[in-house]
Order: sequence, then structure tokens, then C-alpha cells
Amino acid sequence: MTPRERVIRALEFRQPDRAPRDLWYLPGIAQTRAAELNAMLERYPIDFAQPVFRYGASARAVGTPDRVGTYSDEWGCVWTVAEDGVVGEVKVHPLEDWNALASFVPPWEVLKAADASETNASCAATDRFVRSSTSIRLFERMQFLRGVEALFLDLAYLPGELFTLRDMVHEYYLREIDLWTKTDVDAIFFMDDWGSQSNLLIAPEQWREIFRPCYAEYCRRIREAGKYVFFHSDGYIAPILGDLIEIGVHAINAQLFCMDIESLAQLHKGRITFWGEICRQQILPFGSPAEVRAAVMRVRRALDDGQGGVIAQCEWGNEDPAQNIAAVYDAWLEPTPVQPR
Repeated sequence: MTPRERVIRALEFRQPDRAPRDLWYLPGIAQTRAAELNAMLERYPIDFAQPVFRYGASARAVGTPDRVGTYSDEWGCVWTVAEDGVVGEVKVHPLEDWNALASFVPPWEVLKAADASETNASCAATDRFVRSSTSIRLFERMQFLRGVEALFLDLAYLPGELFTLRDMVHEYYLREIDLWTKTDVDAIFFMDDWGSQSNLLIAPEQWREIFRPCYAEYCRRIREAGKYVFFHSDGYIAPILGDLIEIGVHAINAQLFCMDIESLAQLHKGRITFWGEICRQQILPFGSPAEVRAAVMRVRRALDDGQGGVIAQCEWGNEDPAQNIAAVYDAWLEPTPVQPR
């Protein structure tokens, strides 16, 4: 079974030979622990691949991401990085004053100059499942542009400018999706962090009114192009997981350990593929390998019946011991656990 076949069987609940593997890692791992990373990837080959695809340049993008200091992204949001190898935080918001909205222009040049000339060849050259990376993060981009506190006040008062901003960013991301749907990638990925540690950041009803229609349009275009939909969201997102399934998300990367894993299984097992993850707040950085294996087996007892619907994914933080990442993948190779009745 090729890696691509394995992932598709998992997504379609058609008994893959094992759970597909995926590994995320913070920039600091590649920067300072490259030998450990390469050894891990050799020991546990990943079933996913990234295609060759080049976005255009933006004059607003200045500085170096993931390094101590400040940099500006393609939208003109200025980030501050306090530690090498981490993403940082946005500290300067171009639309903090609504008066700037009328003259603000998205970075269309990034999409207009995008180069997909080698994308299809890179897809054909691998037997792994090819998943795009995109910049699509509607809610988070609105926060970056407006400021977190200001945007949450906007969601309370609902000024007209809020919807103008949403529609502007949404239109940009639709154009980005259209670029990817013309390629041979297997799946298109987008994201937004919607949960706190214990709840959704806004009321589910408001999420359904303001944001679900945009996500539904992303999913519709992706699925109509014959591709799979992969979505990531941090935090407690149990109240909208059913919505994500209804609009067509195939695979969800979520912080399962912020939620009741067994309850999620009762409600949604067999309806969506759980694409990781294992707790990166406590267990991966601070747990023993035995505790890591126990965490994986908890996920597997709830969700893994051997039919598919699970992906063995975790995120390698800058300080996480390599043996804990290895313990994740070792635990996924153990026999399928007995399912609860």
C-alpha cells in the first residue's frame, strides 16, 4: 500500500494497513535540532508531502519570520518574536482604526505572481499524499489586521465595517483556493483557531451566522475540484465540530485533550477523520514516554477501530524530548485496541 493509498483509505474509512503518519514541528526544531528531526523522519516515514508552489512577493513583507525581532507580513501586520524558532505575536495592526479600511488593499500581488509551474510535476513525482499549505485563516487574519481586543468588540457591536473586513479577506482566500484547485494536489488545507482551553471563543450561534458560510464556500470549491478538505483549529471546538462535518471537512486537526475524547467519539466517529493530535501542552513536553504511549492509546481506544478515520499526528515543540515523539509513533504501531462497547 502506498502512502497516498493509505491516507485515502483512512479518509474514506476503508481499512488502511496502519494509521497514516504526519509530523508537525516548530521552526526551532529545524533550526537547532535538524539531526534529531532527520533521524525521526527516517525512522518513522511520513505519509504526506508538500508540493512545489511559490507565492509571489509583497513589498509589505519585510524582515525574517521566526527570529528574534520584528517583521512585517504580506498584509502589513507587524509581528514581534521574542525567541528564535517560534512564530511570535502581531503587535501592529493595519486596521486598528476603521478609517484605514476604505483605502486598504489585500496583497493581491502575492496571488497574481504565484508560480504553480512545478506543482503538478512535484505531485506526480511522489507516492505520498500531497496536501497543500495555504495562508487561509479568516478569523485569525481579521484579528491580525484589526487587533484581538478590537475584533472581539466588533463581534459584540457588529458594525458594518466588520462585515466589509470579513468579505474582503474572504474574497482573497477564495482566489487562493481557486489557484490550488487547478493543481494536482490531493488535499487543500486551511485553518483558524476557534477555541480557548475550555470553550469556543464566540457563541456557536454567532459562529454559524458570520463564519460558517465562508467555510462552507471553501469546502464546496475544494470538494467540487475533487480534493479533500483538511482543517486545523486549536482549543475547545466541540460545539462546532458537527458543523465542520456538515459543510464537508474530511479531516480535522484539533486539540483533542482540551475536550472529552470519548464524547467526541460517540458523536462523530466514522463521520470525519481525526488528524491527531496528542497533547502538546503537558504530555509531549513534560510527560514520560510511558505517559505519551498511554495518551496515544486513549485516543486509539476511543477512535481507532481499524477501519480508518484516524491519522497518527503530533506537533514537535522546541523543547519536547525526541523520545516522546518516537513514543507517539511506536504506540500507533501497536495492535488495534479493543473498542469499548
